[in-house]
Amino acid sequence: MKTFIASALMLLAPAFVMAQTPAQPAAKPAAKATANATTKAPAKAKTAKAEPPSSRTQLRSATGQVAAGIMAAEAALSPAELAIAERVHVGRIACELGAYVTLKADPASPGHFDVEGKGFKYRMAPVATSTGAVRLEDQKGGAVWLQIANKSMLMDQKRGQRLADECMSPEQNLVAESLKKNPPPSVFEPLPVAKK
Repeated sequence: MKTFIASALMLLAPAFVMAQTPAQPAAKPAAKATANATTKAPAKAKTAKAEPPSSRTQLRSATGQVAAGIMAAEAALSPAELAIAERVHVGRIACELGAYVTLKADPASPGHFDVEGKGFKYRMAPVATSTGAVRLEDQKGGAVWLQIANKSMLMDQKRGQRLADECMSPEQNLVAESLKKNPPPSVFEPLPVAKK
């Protein structure tokens, strides 16, 4: 990423130099062609030369191209991250205390999601985890969406607090009900011994 930014700045250098050089004077307007009835051949109109774009226009264009390149580099996701994005539950998801979180996939930028709720809006992308949980992050906003089999939560890492907890999509609700009926064995209970 550092090399990309460095190369982007190198691309901007000519635009900065051009911005500091004085602009060429504008071309004079073309003389109007006048047809003289007494003249056998009509006067030829001079064609005006196109004005070169100003240095500010060139600078804006160059910075826009660099910014677009940086955004494209940030938006590019690895195959592993795209695989994580396929597992994200989207739609309006009910959370505890009557709260809702809405996750929408961005069709223009595969793997990216808009996460909204009461008082917040984030743009998130998947991040690989060692546990296999689905994790989406908004690095600028400092928010994290964690999704496991039976629930999800949204955390504000900057403030160190949960914005939404016990969020369950319909799929997660089914898993939660199944776990209530057939709870997994406790890690504190001894394992059953096989009879001989």
